[in-house]
Amino acid sequence: MSDNSRPSYLADAKPTPQSARAPWYKNTAPAYAGILLWFVFWTMLSSDNLVNGLAVPIIAVIVGALVCHFFFYLIPGLFGMKTGLPLAVVGSSIFGEKGGIVMPGLLMGILQFGWVAVNCIGASAIAPRLGIPQWLFIVVWGAAATFIGLKGIKYVAGISTYLPIVPLVVLLVLLGATITHVGDFDPKILTSPISKGACAPADNATIFMTIVGAFVAFFATAGAAGVDFGTSSRNAKDVQLGGLVGVAGMMIFTTVIAFLAIAGAYANPDVAKQLIATKGVSGVTAVGILDALFGEKTGSIIFIALALAAFPSACFSSLIAANSFKTMLPKINSTLSVTVGGAAAIILAISLQSEADAIANVLNIIGVSFGPICGAIFVEYFLCKGQWCGPRKGFNPAGWLAWAIGFAVGILPNFGICQIPMTPVVTFAIGAVVYLVAMLAGLKTDTIQK
Repeated sequence: MSDNSRPSYLADAKPTPQSARAPWYKNTAPAYAGILLWFVFWTMLSSDNLVNGLAVPIIAVIVGALVCHFFFYLIPGLFGMKTGLPLAVVGSSIFGEKGGIVMPGLLMGILQFGWVAVNCIGASAIAPRLGIPQWLFIVVWGAAATFIGLKGIKYVAGISTYLPIVPLVVLLVLLGATITHVGDFDPKILTSPISKGACAPADNATIFMTIVGAFVAFFATAGAAGVDFGTSSRNAKDVQLGGLVGVAGMMIFTTVIAFLAIAGAYANPDVAKQLIATKGVSGVTAVGILDALFGEKTGSIIFIALALAAFPSACFSSLIAANSFKTMLPKINSTLSVTVGGAAAIILAISLQSEADAIANVLNIIGVSFGPICGAIFVEYFLCKGQWCGPRKGFNPAGWLAWAIGFAVGILPNFGICQIPMTPVVTFAIGAVVYLVAMLAGLKTDTIQK
């Protein structure tokens, strides 16, 4: 790709050589495992999901994990493995060589600041325990993450190597402290009128769709980034195993333990009494049971450790944003653009810090932004018979229609216009169907020689 008339992100693209690739257990699996060990992921699920018992939530966890692997990660991963090229380049076959600058190129970078905001909101819950204002914590946290992300991968990697061990240890400690009581769990305690802040009754279908939708909302951008992870895979087996272990396996591992810990805590009479008195029963997460299990002092130490262990995730998001802007807008100073993005993330986090559903709402926007893209990538793979067709000229109408319609439908719940079950999954389906129909109808630009 040396044609100087092409955008620089295409002209300068070089496939990752086989000599620079490694087995799945050295790159893809541990990278995704680190993302899914982040406590914000496994605390998206709470006691409200257990009002009818453990069976349906655990089934939903398994289904959601497999959906993320097979529909959101696997095809992008195979594209990356076969081409050795990053997401922005592969996406140019869907959105066009010029359209690819914005979608998915810049969009991936912009949405990373949504992740920085989510990270700031989640971590700032420790601010009261440290005796500092929550807004001040967010400013310092977000600014530090932006700065380290700008410094580059060496600095991000330097603080990321061992910190994912913290949430892993915490999960195992939670399981050990609650597992003996799981068999005695009675979900009626969560909806009993005598319980403080009783959970609202919910049917199993709603619980199932809520969990699957939450998984996809969290994972959609990471799934599309499977293209980039795939460039480090040697073959299709590496791609498959990296996802089955690092994506599906880790999703099931973290969230099932979180559910078991919550159930075991409420099944323990002494712990349940304290939980009901202090937390009630609705919206209680695996982190929310720490004080009741281990005492306030130890619980605070564990919670602070979890929050600090989440810091590399914020740095990594800033790093991805910086790399995206450098690649897609090489003439614009990335320090300026990333600093502006980091400031926007801080402002967003401060404005949403007191909203109960803040993280869920931000994740929904991120999920529906990339759901249609993942759907189009899925269809593109099969239209091209498992190969990459190469960039398309200009702006490819099919890709833009798929994204626009999918995103327009997916964003409706955020404005209270309607409720759409499993919204990010729906946007994936819309993106896939619209892209397929548009491509077959000829709403596409010609491909360019690779």
